[in-house]
Amino acid sequence: MIRFLTRRRGNWTDWLSWGWMIFGTLAMFVPVLWLVLSSFKTQSALQEFPPSLWPTGQKQIVVTGYDKPLPVFTVPLPDGGTAERAMVRRIGIELQVIDPAVPDAPLRRVKLAEAVPVRELHFAIENYLEPLEKFSFGRYLSNSLIVTITATAITLLINAMCAFALSKYEFRGRNGIFIFIVSTLMIPITVILVPAFLVVTQLNLGNSLWGVILPPAATPTGVFLLRQYMLTIPDELMDAARMDHASEWRLFWRIVLPLAAPALAVLTIFSIVWRWNDFLWPLIVLNREDVFTLQLGLASFQGELQTQWHYLLAMTVVTLVPVSVVFAFLQKYITTGIASSGMK
Repeated sequence: MIRFLTRRRGNWTDWLSWGWMIFGTLAMFVPVLWLVLSSFKTQSALQEFPPSLWPTGQKQIVVTGYDKPLPVFTVPLPDGGTAERAMVRRIGIELQVIDPAVPDAPLRRVKLAEAVPVRELHFAIENYLEPLEKFSFGRYLSNSLIVTITATAITLLINAMCAFALSKYEFRGRNGIFIFIVSTLMIPITVILVPAFLVVTQLNLGNSLWGVILPPAATPTGVFLLRQYMLTIPDELMDAARMDHASEWRLFWRIVLPLAAPALAVLTIFSIVWRWNDFLWPLIVLNREDVFTLQLGLASFQGELQTQWHYLLAMTVVTLVPVSVVFAFLQKYITTGIASSGMK
């Protein structure tokens, strides 16, 4: 491993290549690392300036004779030194502190401006637990899972059937239909929002997860990707299966789909990312909290006067986990699927 990492061709391009790769790695993962670590900070810690990378909180200790842990401050001593003392109470601009080692000693008054809070590493696990209890985030999560899984399955089926017809059947207007489907990529989503909403309303799919799942099920990107890949499948396989009296559905299900697995894996990743992160269309279709998806649930933490950043960051990390897991299992198919489908 060391020999591989340190080998070079002996010119300046090695240093340039390693520098560019290190820069790209930092540019990709440092924001994610900052997000994850910030999700364990309290609301007050997030508002500190200058900000710190690690989640820290004020140190608290248990003192004999007191029911709750007391916050710890570094305060000046009469002899000119400093020491850590536990704050019992605050009165105006003064703190009443006590020596944790001598809890029976009289309280000492210290000016607030002279006391420095003692910080320590603290992970606010409650940022992940409280939203699940207070804000029905479990319901939002289950709704997002239902929408993502169902929509992805329907998208794969519809796009694969369309791509199969456009790649393996010869009929008049085939290329024209394909060009028409691909040309819809140039239509902005905002142009069709109102007509799509009116259709969903007329079908009584408003405030329903089906209203979120069905309209964007067929995607021109998926049809293009799968069709280009299926064109590489030899037609001789289809002819041989037909000679064995295989039906067209059997050709599609037993021959074409297994051979198109890399392209289907790529489309699966794309569809999961699209459906999981979709915000605009669910925002238009859904207005009942019990059918909100995870992205709409995240918006509930942003109020007009205050944003609960500690909850928002924690639940954002939760939304990243499923997509990251899917990508980790299917990433080996991305290069093969995209390269074979003709995409550049």
